[in-house]
Amino acid sequence: MLSRPVSRRASLLIALAAASPWALAQNTAKPAAAPAALAWPTKPVKIIVGFPAGTSPDLTARAFSEPLSKALGQPVIVENKVGAGGNIGADAVAKARDDHTIGLMINGNMTIAKMINPAVPYDPLKDLAPLSLVGTSPLVLTAPVTQPGVPANADAREFFVAARNGGDKWSYGTPGVGTVGHIGTELLKSRSNINPVHVPYPGYPQVANAMLGGQLQMALLPPALAQAQVRAGKLRAIGVTSAGRSPLAPDIPSLSEAGIRGFNLEIWNAFAAPATMPKPIQAKLAALISEIARSEEMRSKLFQQGWQVAGTSPEGLANRIKADTSLLGGVIAMRGIKAE
Repeated sequence: MLSRPVSRRASLLIALAAASPWALAQNTAKPAAAPAALAWPTKPVKIIVGFPAGTSPDLTARAFSEPLSKALGQPVIVENKVGAGGNIGADAVAKARDDHTIGLMINGNMTIAKMINPAVPYDPLKDLAPLSLVGTSPLVLTAPVTQPGVPANADAREFFVAARNGGDKWSYGTPGVGTVGHIGTELLKSRSNINPVHVPYPGYPQVANAMLGGQLQMALLPPALAQAQVRAGKLRAIGVTSAGRSPLAPDIPSLSEAGIRGFNLEIWNAFAAPATMPKPIQAKLAALISEIARSEEMRSKLFQQGWQVAGTSPEGLANRIKADTSLLGGVIAMRGIKAE
């Protein structure tokens, strides 16, 4: 009986599956697998970012582009597809069918996007394949240096007493409805019995400026922005949202230390591929990205950008997605949060 000819694509996938992804990248695979290393990628690889040039996700993607290009032997191009809190870019990744497109995304794009807005055209849990959780960071609960109702030099516990007394006369700012800053503060409200009113702004810098101007009484800010304002004596830090103190802000106590027991919330960024991308190619990319993330050079770059390196496996990222979807989804349901 004659065997059917094997297609070029099938041969490629079989060869990729048999080879170690990191070995392929280093050109140290066994001779039998060497042709596969040359067969993919066959053209430049694209990283789609759903945010403008110069933003944190964009800077992270560009930091990875050069070492990933060297490992793959093809150019790696960063393309910004901006809008809808990163969901336009995420949708472009989900619909890519060229096997050469991946994306750098934030929490919401891979967890709660469709919970917040059912009209989002992709399903993060079905249409995206996790590759690697790259970096994590807590947020910092920040407040004006002086404000009515808060004693001078008040510690975190005294601040929360003042916040409870302030009720809905207090307000907090975020970069928009459905962001981690928004959902995280709603979670904090439920855990601490405070009730400030949400005021959305275009971005974190505008939130910080509103606190400086006295329009806001509190906000969760990224560590780099918060610490710059704290060092300048313009704002004060109440606590970080991680379970314990963070290496990114070692001098700032955790909210758990302030009596908000078990509070743990982080922002993160991660690489994902279209769910339709062949599994062997996903595995190769995941291994490369994780290895690059954990290198000393990349650790240093990401730390300077305000990230603590994770560099997980696809399974590690999938577990984080599941946990965050459960946590944030519970807050969304409890508070009835929907896109405006």
